[in-house]
Amino acid sequence: MSIFINKDTRIITQGITGKTGQFHTEKCIEYANGKNCFVAGVNPKKAGESIFGVPIFGSVKEAAAETGATVSVIYVPPPGAAAAIWEAVEADLDFVICITEGVPVRDMLMVRNKMKQKVAAGGKETLLLGPNCPGLITPDEVKIGIMPGHIHMKGRIGVVSRSGTLTYEAVGQLTELGLGQSSAVGIGGDPINGLKHIDVMKAFNDDPETDAVIMIGEIGGPDEAEAAQWCKANMQKPIVGFIAGVTAPAGKRMGHAGALISGGADTANAKLAIMEECGFTVTRDPSEMGKLLKALL
Repeated sequence: MSIFINKDTRIITQGITGKTGQFHTEKCIEYANGKNCFVAGVNPKKAGESIFGVPIFGSVKEAAAETGATVSVIYVPPPGAAAAIWEAVEADLDFVICITEGVPVRDMLMVRNKMKQKVAAGGKETLLLGPNCPGLITPDEVKIGIMPGHIHMKGRIGVVSRSGTLTYEAVGQLTELGLGQSSAVGIGGDPINGLKHIDVMKAFNDDPETDAVIMIGEIGGPDEAEAAQWCKANMQKPIVGFIAGVTAPAGKRMGHAGALISGGADTANAKLAIMEECGFTVTRDPSEMGKLLKALL
């Protein structure tokens, strides 16, 4: 069991022939069941060709129809990334993961509004992860994205994070302690994105094979606080929480486009206080995440 993806997931890579798309698709194919999971690539100019034994199609719709794929991962450069997301949504895929960093905020606003309008009109809802995220992994089954596969280990702890590198940090600690992960999800640090902490926490809460969760947030925005309030009312599992940016100055954008303190409640200390109030075991030291979680089990 896992959340969102497993060894039977069929995946399309949009931007498979670009340098980044090629490099990471090859690594994903080499990991666990990747060879059976990655079934199509998309590049309108190279339709009919193949790469790593994966056939290339002219459009997502065509790739999905021919291969039965329900998930796509996007490595298309920033100017075309939002259009690539919309192409996957129009093809009625279940799930789209956009790795691309630097997608213009205006483009994301437009595509998110179109996605909402599609659902409001009775169309199929497509879940979006990212943009500007490392992707997600169900260890020993399939990885979609740019995370290093070797640090992961099958287990029963969920990880959700806005920061890619802190996802790897939490995963590395859990593996070292022999706990492993059920799934690890990087939601990305852009101000306008798809799945939020709350969506992933709901999925972990519903997953019978996840026993506890590490939730990693950042300064900026209300996402972590909203997830914490939901967890207080609904979550049945222990949670360790960490917020990056305790020392960040107000008004200065830190690394991620969404990591910007604008009001009182989106500082790291304010978020940590809310998480603690909601029953999380919080830490201000990221090197303690794994140990704290082990102590909760």
